[in-house]
Amino acid sequence: MADLKLAFFASKRPEAQQALPLLAARYGNCPEEEADVVVALGGDGAQLDTLRRRFADGKPVYGMNLGTIGFLMNEYQLDGLVERIDAAERASLSPLRMLAVDIHGNEHRALAINEVSLLRQTAQSARLRIAVDTRVRMDELVCDGIMVATPAGSTAYNLSAHGPILPIGANLLALTPVSAFRPRRWRGALLRHDARVDIEILAPDRRPVSASADNQEVRDIARVSVEADLTRRLTLLFDPGHALDERILTEQFAF
Repeated sequence: MADLKLAFFASKRPEAQQALPLLAARYGNCPEEEADVVVALGGDGAQLDTLRRRFADGKPVYGMNLGTIGFLMNEYQLDGLVERIDAAERASLSPLRMLAVDIHGNEHRALAINEVSLLRQTAQSARLRIAVDTRVRMDELVCDGIMVATPAGSTAYNLSAHGPILPIGANLLALTPVSAFRPRRWRGALLRHDARVDIEILAPDRRPVSASADNQEVRDIARVSVEADLTRRLTLLFDPGHALDERILTEQFAF
């Protein structure tokens, strides 16, 4: 597609900033609102920043890794970008919708592509009550925190907390504790992609807890509701053979 309109977004990393003018000179660089595809340069953080701006228009995002891990990114190459985008495989994702109510009664709403996580703010463990689809499943979880992760986010913070890796097409969410103390052996749960998770913080004044939708944090919360926003779809583009499903499968056999 010779007339493909591209918009480039570069993270603050020096490598990304150096690549930006080279790519813009080769392929042009139109405003994101006029582009057919938005190209993110940097690491996974740059990809997530770019995807968050796509909640309204749903334009596809093609990432090139000029960061560290780059799990959501393709290999960086200056040549053949239009041809690579034309041949790219698509992965479709829905973000998580978080509604957090703080101890003062204020509501905070945010969307997350990777996970919604709750973490203790002090040395005191968090005490949480967990309900799934309005039914209480755990009266009290004593832990450092808990998260609800999407398949795209299952290889990020979720994996570090020993949560399961989820293929994109699994239609599941991972509910994963962080350093569970009681019940000590609880390792979390797999939920349907349309499940709603309600988490109540017990004694929030003495055991304060924060909630984060990816990197958007709210402190001193009293309760949180999390569910997938199935009305929104995000599209990631991957080079053939490097699609997200393949990366997730590969990760499950890594040691």
